[in-house]
Amino acid sequence: MNISYNWLKQFLKIDWDSKQTAELLTDLGLEVEGIMPYETVKGALKGVVVGEVLTCEQHPNADRLKLTTVDIGQEHAVQIVCGAPNVAKGQKVPVATIGTTLYTKEGESWTIKKGKIRGEESHGMICAEDELGLGDSHDGIMVLSDSLKTGTPCGEVFELESDEVFEIGLTPNRADAMSHYGVARDLKAGLKQKELEIELITPSTSHFNITDRSLKLDVSVEDNALAPRYCGVTISNLIVQPSPNWLLDRLKAIGLSPINNVVDATNYVLHEMGQPLHAFDADRIFGKKVVVKTLPKGTRFMTLDGIERELHEEDLMICDGEKPMCIAGVFGGINTGVTEDTKAIFLESAYFDPISIRKTAKRHGLNTDASFRFERGIDISNVEYCLKRAALLINEITGGDITSDIVDLYPNKKNDYQVFLTFDKIYKLIGQEIPRDTIKSILASLEIKVKNVTEAGMGLVIPSYRVDVQREVDVIEEILRVYGYNNVAFKEKLNASIAPISKFEDYKLQDRIGDFLASRGFHEIMTNSLTSPDNIALVDDLNVEQSVVMLNPLSTDLSAMRQTMILNGLETISYNINRKNQNLRFFEFGKTYHNFSDKRVENKHLCLLATGNRNSAGWASPAKQTDFFFFKSVVENLLKRLGISSFSSRASEGTLLSEGLSLVSKKKKLVEFGVVNKSLTKKFDVKQEVLYADFNWDIIIDLVPKTEIKFMSIPKYPEVKRDFALLLDESVNFKEIHDIAFQTERNLLTKVNLFDVYTGNKLPKGKKSYAVSFTLQDDKSTLTDKQIDKIMSKLQQKYEKELGAELR
Repeated sequence: MNISYNWLKQFLKIDWDSKQTAELLTDLGLEVEGIMPYETVKGALKGVVVGEVLTCEQHPNADRLKLTTVDIGQEHAVQIVCGAPNVAKGQKVPVATIGTTLYTKEGESWTIKKGKIRGEESHGMICAEDELGLGDSHDGIMVLSDSLKTGTPCGEVFELESDEVFEIGLTPNRADAMSHYGVARDLKAGLKQKELEIELITPSTSHFNITDRSLKLDVSVEDNALAPRYCGVTISNLIVQPSPNWLLDRLKAIGLSPINNVVDATNYVLHEMGQPLHAFDADRIFGKKVVVKTLPKGTRFMTLDGIERELHEEDLMICDGEKPMCIAGVFGGINTGVTEDTKAIFLESAYFDPISIRKTAKRHGLNTDASFRFERGIDISNVEYCLKRAALLINEITGGDITSDIVDLYPNKKNDYQVFLTFDKIYKLIGQEIPRDTIKSILASLEIKVKNVTEAGMGLVIPSYRVDVQREVDVIEEILRVYGYNNVAFKEKLNASIAPISKFEDYKLQDRIGDFLASRGFHEIMTNSLTSPDNIALVDDLNVEQSVVMLNPLSTDLSAMRQTMILNGLETISYNINRKNQNLRFFEFGKTYHNFSDKRVENKHLCLLATGNRNSAGWASPAKQTDFFFFKSVVENLLKRLGISSFSSRASEGTLLSEGLSLVSKKKKLVEFGVVNKSLTKKFDVKQEVLYADFNWDIIIDLVPKTEIKFMSIPKYPEVKRDFALLLDESVNFKEIHDIAFQTERNLLTKVNLFDVYTGNKLPKGKKSYAVSFTLQDDKSTLTDKQIDKIMSKLQQKYEKELGAELR
């Protein structure tokens, strides 16, 4: 939010520099993120002065140029070559002296230098209004008033404004500070704490007067819950034209584009007092009726931006006798806006239900200055006052007349919140005694009324504009921010208790696995849990009807909660590949969300993604692709790192993976991994193979053995390796060989490794050859040949019997 310092000074006559004021605002909770300079004309016309043309003669070497001498208030007049057709002797003109920097409309700078034009020296430039940034005309030079003194800076002549603008990072709860007056009100409280009593000046509406009652409209509200207060008045005989310079400067300083004097006045009051207003062209209001109501679902309505929108049945609308005119509190309609032809207006000031406005704004993807304030809650007691303020301002700058009584529909008056504040609670939360007189002074500066005082505490009445202060703790927070967080002393002693935490806590296991994966080249990613229903439909295994849909989505692209984590992962991979980062390994801890017929389910997952090469090509070794078996080793080692070593595998189901496995333990699926189906990766413009693993983290946590790590000494006796070359059926996999080996020899067998696979014409049809190594070791003695041969014989018999294997 932008706050003009000059505008702020209209409410508080303060002589602090902007940095000092910014520091106090930040201490008060209105964090100033930056201070921007603003000038009506860039450069503020520094170096441009009033000059008088003493002589004006034809240039000796050019038909379209004049040779002039100009008095610029210095000891000697200067010679200037000028090409303007209207330059003449005796004129007072703006002169850009040598060294002056001027700016184009695009903001590019150029400097006036001494030079020669067609052989004659020129010591400056007599300027047209577009060259100074004061207008668009370039028909000739500007001719100034004869009453001006030569040498007077033109910045003073044109009353240019220089301002400083605070960029305030406003928190959502501070609806009261969404205006210059609101910020000034907070600043006054902070200054009082520093023993500076400065009056807060409120714009007067005492001279509000009804000229006649010639334009009366019938105003009604059908649902007072959606529009608790609605005010309006008509203004006639106005002239719509550009706004005066002072108003243009105020709006431009805070980044608004002026439109016309009527619309600018409503925007001015919005940013001055925080009350949104809307002006309707009264001649376009059919039936002289204004009705605040909802319309049937599907009603078409074109807004000011020229977009036709389809209304929801809960959208509150401002209508006339036959059609909608405006989306209440959000955006106006194209047919009743103020134009140059407007002669009379109906001016609206209202309080709309914040929840209703927020939902409507989100549904239509609109975020306006009005909806920003209505969503957070404005001051309902200020509605009529701001209407009068805006009406008087419009009258002043348009010459209009107020031609109706104020309509004020406020059937159910809201009472101010009342809170009882206990002194003990203040001490408990702040941790420091604050004098009671100081507390009362701060409350008074915040316009919080003390209703009664007891030994235990105070009964308080909260002003209506503080919609965020409804509890005792809210009041304490207000006291503390004005008292100053920096004024709370630190204790010399800090007490803390250490709670015993199991190393098997979820977050500790996540840290352990995160370190494990990082050591293997994986990078952690964090993606949004929200996605588009269209994305969910890309996966055939998912049911869009089971999506958890947001009631008030930020956008249609973020309107459903994800049912799988692969879509976010593929988006991340696609993003990186498009930026020439093709060798990727990612992991993410996250949740998926499902809306089943009988309940909603939230599951925690760990997903892994890998694509590209697993190592870079070098002189000693070529690049190797990240393949299924590398990925499988990562998955299995991850489970073993958690202490889960007993699991079986089976082919994955569904269409997500073109080839993959599921690892199962105790009839529960721990993880499913494999190669992502190309039909899915293609939809994300990913052309290279992607490997994906989805761990059911909730199940894994339950299965992690809660046993302490046991340590053992390094074996003193050597290990022994023996190999088999087995001729097997093609249907046999290595896991069967592995499991049979350990079932046959449980004590001395430590490792089984497949180091070669051969298939070819030299083997019988339907056969393959596996070269398998077996590692044996006894931690008590050296193995003898007799022991080794006995074990290998048992293994051979088992393989022949159970797998039909033959030794080659």
